Amino acid sequence: MNSFPWLTTLWVLPMAGAALVLILPGAWRTAARSIGLLVAVATLAAGIVVAVRFEPGGAQFQFVESHRWIPAFGAGYTLGVDGIALVLVLLTAALVPLLILAGWKDDREVGTGRRVAHIYVALTLIVESMVLISFTSLDILLFYVFFEVMLIPMYFLIGGFGPRTDDAAQRQQRSRAAVKFLLYNLFGGLIMLAAVIGLYVLTARERLGADGGGTFDFRAVVAAANSGELGAGPAVLNAIFLGFMFAFAVKAPLWPLHTWLPGAAVSATPASAVLMMAVVDKVGTFGMLRYCLLLFPSASTTYAPLISTLAVIGIVYGALLAIGQTDVMRLIAYTSISHFGFIILGIFAMTNQGGAGATLYMVNHGISTAALFLIAGFLVSRRGTRVIAEFGGVQKVAPVLAGTFLVAGLATLSLPGLAPFVSEFLVLAGTFTRYPVAAVCATSALVLAALYVLWLYQRMMTGPVKQGNESLRDLLPRELVVVAPLLVALLLLGAYPKPVLDRINPAVASTLTTIGKHDPAPDVPQQEAAVAPHGGAHK
Repeated sequence: MNSFPWLTTLWVLPMAGAALVLILPGAWRTAARSIGLLVAVATLAAGIVVAVRFEPGGAQFQFVESHRWIPAFGAGYTLGVDGIALVLVLLTAALVPLLILAGWKDDREVGTGRRVAHIYVALTLIVESMVLISFTSLDILLFYVFFEVMLIPMYFLIGGFGPRTDDAAQRQQRSRAAVKFLLYNLFGGLIMLAAVIGLYVLTARERLGADGGGTFDFRAVVAAANSGELGAGPAVLNAIFLGFMFAFAVKAPLWPLHTWLPGAAVSATPASAVLMMAVVDKVGTFGMLRYCLLLFPSASTTYAPLISTLAVIGIVYGALLAIGQTDVMRLIAYTSISHFGFIILGIFAMTNQGGAGATLYMVNHGISTAALFLIAGFLVSRRGTRVIAEFGGVQKVAPVLAGTFLVAGLATLSLPGLAPFVSEFLVLAGTFTRYPVAAVCATSALVLAALYVLWLYQRMMTGPVKQGNESLRDLLPRELVVVAPLLVALLLLGAYPKPVLDRINPAVASTLTTIGKHDPAPDVPQQEAAVAPHGGAHK
């Protein structure tokens, strides 16, 4: 049933589409957007086929493809998906068509103002391709290569495209944000490269490869790590773990390595910013769950309290700074820092509820952030400013836009009935059984989230119509096509998340079983009573 290379098809389709739009003759380049959209829809169709054929009760990794790549290094072209990777593949494949549609006019080259749709669309498809191969890779070196290379097209999307402006300061700010994004992530990748090499040396020393040398095969290294065959002391394994964790913490990002995110988010076009926050950054949290926990179970346990503490700080810090923002797009970017803290907290709780909640949170955050950021972007493009104080009374002139903004905002604050509530509840419940103080501190963000979302809506959408907002248009049909599926997904996953959790739960359970972690037993003190012979209790 799985003999067809579906996973290769998933990443080759957008890569081939990118190549196609880049070589289009000049007269045909106006069709680049349509071709890119068709390729993205075809990729989504392939992802749906994989999801339909995936067996939740089957083998942990399915649709496995394995070929020799660099035999001298023990590296292979090995792909496979479990339930965790599957839902992230679907998130990526579903968002990219919407982002291409949302950014239909976001193809102006910064500085010149020229329309270069073929380059913009190609870069978006290349990012999608590299993210998909990162989610499906079962070879550590293969994962690392694309983990790093995806930074290059993302850098050009952040720094190279945006609204036409004659303000040299704005262009310089955009350039600085793109460079900061690239340097932070490249530095994290450099640390990870040292860790990857160190891990390979350990496998070579123990002759874990098929040819009696080292190996990058993820499954073989996991088996060796959890059986003690790597033959390294705790200090060495802790150091290698920190190399992986540092790179993932930069990309996720985890406080205090987050400082590149707000600038990059507000400098990029809304569609590119969503691609970065909702798709690319998920590779970081996915890496923590897939590589840090499974390859280094002991080190993960050792550093879990510290990482959980940093996650809680990020949760509260992001929410507090969001409250004080005067820029609507920067405010939403800070909410993402808070949400990434929840995801990381759930991962390092190392419980079934925490892991399932963290994975579901990756999906729900991607959907809710896409909805809120894109709607805000539509509004900003109409008004020509990101300053919150310049808005007011928008619901009177653009009621559909204001209504959709409210639903997306309520999802961001995890209102019951909307998708993020389920994942946030699972994360907090799973964390409480392991780290009750961290879970209690994290709940403070629920109040803060209500404050920044509702206050934002009040300032921008209610009250009298401020000067300059009288002629704001409501959402256009193209924009409604983008927003409607996101809001429907938030409602459906909020009311019935079972189909997604049915695919996530076995993968999370398998991960925890592999590393020897079990949910803590409930600690419920009970009063003992001496029972009298006739059924009474002695006092």
